[in-house]
Amino acid sequence: MSKIIQVSTRLWRIEIGIVNVYLIKTNDGLVLVDAAWPNKADAILEGVKQTGHDPADIKHLLLTHGHVDHAGSAAEISKRTGAKVYVHAADIELTSKGEAGYDGITVTPGIIPSLVYRYVIKPGGTKYDSFHIDKTIADGDILPFANDIKVIHTPGHCAGHVSFLMPQDGILIGGDICANVMGLSYSTINEDRAIARESILKVADFTFDQAVFGHGNPLKKRANQVLKERFTDTKLK
Repeated sequence: MSKIIQVSTRLWRIEIGIVNVYLIKTNDGLVLVDAAWPNKADAILEGVKQTGHDPADIKHLLLTHGHVDHAGSAAEISKRTGAKVYVHAADIELTSKGEAGYDGITVTPGIIPSLVYRYVIKPGGTKYDSFHIDKTIADGDILPFANDIKVIHTPGHCAGHVSFLMPQDGILIGGDICANVMGLSYSTINEDRAIARESILKVADFTFDQAVFGHGNPLKKRANQVLKERFTDTKLK
């Protein structure tokens, strides 16, 4: 059974192992953000049921990026629900071939990131079923079907990474822009950590009180300021 946490009146976190998937209730049905690892469709859809909603009402699947732990079950979710799938153009190459390789990545310094990479990320592989993208999304796009959710392009973790701002709720869905597992820090791996830092500071200029991530715990108060303070710190490697 998945662990469910209600973040706001219309946002739920569905924990699929070490990956968080998010469900948004909108005027145009349900919106799912990310699709966890491969072979997790049953767990995700069961999690949706646990929130009190019908998985058949999932109309849209938004992907923060094309890595295997966020897009792994997208093909099966789309097939079983008919949901339209959205991703940034820079990650279409990953999703079209179902191969989210990690060439050129760097592991964040520290013993915890090193262990996570060695024992979780590498064994998890990089392959998943490819799937059709119904629409690409870009920086500044407003998603009217999702109650005016705003797309913010946040590369660094990977080229096509995006975050989703819910201005009506004061919430940022940050994906892997950073992580908050054992404290707030960079994601375990990044294509370019300097660019990742720029992206974090970019979103911190928006107004939101809470931030939720693909891995770890949320920031529940002053989230934009917490991100700015943390990642402006020149001591953070």
